[in-house]
Amino acid sequence: MNSTDILKKYPENDSSVLIPILQDIQDNFGYLPEDELKKVSSFSKLPMSRIYGVATFYNQFRLQPLGKYVIRVCRGTACHVKGSFDLLQALEHELGIKAGQTTKDFNFTIETVACIGACSIAPVIAINDKFYGGLSVKSLRKILNQYRKSVEVEV
Repeated sequence: MNSTDILKKYPENDSSVLIPILQDIQDNFGYLPEDELKKVSSFSKLPMSRIYGVATFYNQFRLQPLGKYVIRVCRGTACHVKGSFDLLQALEHELGIKAGQTTKDFNFTIETVACIGACSIAPVIAINDKFYGGLSVKSLRKILNQYRKSVEVEV
């Protein structure tokens, strides 16, 4: 589905449907591409600054595509106390990106979350939908290397 098909579902010049439009575009593309936001601006008669304001205010929206593997580092209290900050720093160092960024090859994205809900196995990360708990920097590197190898095999 392209953005033209998405926009057909909504009334023109109606700012009240901006969030559902952005949700549909992100569901379709995986993020909010700038070209698509320009089409939304033209369709809705809203300035780009307003659209970006909404897209950057709500945490659900992404302006950049996610990597194949999204690594979520829990920063909740239990995880923090048990060393999740060290895990985050190790990931950033290993991948050469900061939290909120995606590697240039689009294989990995690092995100931080307030709580994953697995406090009993802190510190915890999730890679896509798979959870890894009781981690150390050393065990984290082993897990990351497994994912790196799977990317190499696919190429």
